[in-house]
Amino acid sequence: MNRREIHDISEAIGDRNILVLSDEIYSRLIFEGEHFSIMSVPGFKDRTILLDGFSKTYAMTGWRLGWLVAPKRHVRDLEKLAQNLYISPPTPSQRAALACFEPETHAIVEERRKAFQSRRDRLVPALRKLGFTIPVTPDGGFFVYADCSRFCDDSERFCRDVLEGAGVAITPGVDFGRYRANAHVRFAYTIGEAKIEEGIARLARFLDRELRQ
Repeated sequence: MNRREIHDISEAIGDRNILVLSDEIYSRLIFEGEHFSIMSVPGFKDRTILLDGFSKTYAMTGWRLGWLVAPKRHVRDLEKLAQNLYISPPTPSQRAALACFEPETHAIVEERRKAFQSRRDRLVPALRKLGFTIPVTPDGGFFVYADCSRFCDDSERFCRDVLEGAGVAITPGVDFGRYRANAHVRFAYTIGEAKIEEGIARLARFLDRELRQ
């Protein structure tokens, strides 16, 4: 969300007794504009728990390592929660994460960010051309949430048919919420552009066959 949207949220919250939980794990994978945290809004630093981690920016998915920033009054309760859930993150994960703060790593992260942007710029127009509705172009991360209702009213069945008929793996909207979930699928552009091109070609052939039947 951009600065204006964050300010709109903060104004809607106002002085209500609400604690904000802000997931900012994609804060370093933004293609346009700059990341803006609600913690930067006057009065919200002491009302916000910020979540972040290494899995997205640093490609450490599966290492189970993240962090949070919280008001001091909540720290002891969060410590007790951590002690009962996982005690502490694995030592190898913590040692590996130290490399993320080296200058060489920052350069790699920036290269990956540009690569994701390039993949997005190839995938989104191609999906729209195939008939998927994508009203908002993602300005960060590496996923595209697309309306597939032109082809099917059951996203789970559609994903299964695409997997079996085209050899392309996508994810049904039911995994991400309830609102019009059966009308949406999620594409990930976490693979190289050559595979993205191949996936688009396979999907095009599959949809052409389906529409002709």
